[in-house]
Amino acid sequence: MVIVSPLSSSLSLSLQFFSFSSLSPHIIPLSPRLRRPTLCTPFAMAVSSDDPVSEWILTEGKATKITKISPIGGGCINNAYEYETDSGSFFVKTNRSVGPSMFEGETIGLGAMYATNSIRVPRPFKFGPLARGGSYIILEFIEFGSSRSNQSVLGRKLAEMHKAGKSDKGFGFRVDNTIGSTSQINTWSTDWISFFSEHRLGYQLKLARDQYGDASIYEKGQRLLKSMPLLFEGIDIEPCLLHGDLWSGNISSDRNGEPVILDPACYYGHNEAEFGMSWCAGFGGAFYSSYFEALTFELPTCPGQPAGSQAGLVGPKGFWAVSGLALTLPRPK
Repeated sequence: MVIVSPLSSSLSLSLQFFSFSSLSPHIIPLSPRLRRPTLCTPFAMAVSSDDPVSEWILTEGKATKITKISPIGGGCINNAYEYETDSGSFFVKTNRSVGPSMFEGETIGLGAMYATNSIRVPRPFKFGPLARGGSYIILEFIEFGSSRSNQSVLGRKLAEMHKAGKSDKGFGFRVDNTIGSTSQINTWSTDWISFFSEHRLGYQLKLARDQYGDASIYEKGQRLLKSMPLLFEGIDIEPCLLHGDLWSGNISSDRNGEPVILDPACYYGHNEAEFGMSWCAGFGGAFYSSYFEALTFELPTCPGQPAGSQAGLVGPKGFWAVSGLALTLPRPK
């Protein structure tokens, strides 16, 4: 029995593809779930289709029939579904209010994290526009385990991703993306303080002032921005790939107990910016011990800091306060 997707209409099928040469070429086609990436064809975005989700699943997804489509809860921004087929399940998100750019950012971010061959993330397969407005993304379906994740393994795997995900363009990302439903500007910069001041802390402060009328926090934030160079004095910061929105709702584990992180807002930045959401991520001592231990071996000691505290990836003075303020401001609706 073939189940017709709720996205279908009576329009004739017209499917075109546009290949993004700038996207990561390290995402493989369908293969056993736990295999890691090898070099292959870049992503392609569907330009138009009556039902691009079912079209992809029944062609490039190697399925001959869709047996069941089930809604999945847990998100507040997108609609989510499990598409069950005779070749396995796929995870699909749709949004009728926004174009493909939001899912483009997610696709590129997941692809970049997947290519580090470190922590597990859902493999992205396709994103594009829906025929009647909105957009979609098709991802690997991962069946989650009963626990969120092993904290020690999570810390080690995250450190491995930070060490493997390098940037030769500085701080930023190849596209702008979103954190929650808030736009995130990722224009490249060769200087961390400039990038963080303009596109993270400064940007959030402006949102707090303009959308919430909070002049007080804006003024305090401006004083902090002027003091930021002192917080990073004498520190050589190496940009690394960040998940960018690492809170408890975006952390889980697969059936084997291996950590899984999802719904990223990726960019290349200072590694400790990853901990800006730590107040609602549930990181404990085992996580931090494992994380910093995994960074200990390949990095030089930062001048003026004790052995074990690292330059580049670890430990600017006072950064906890900076990252926390930048990422815990109210998110616009």
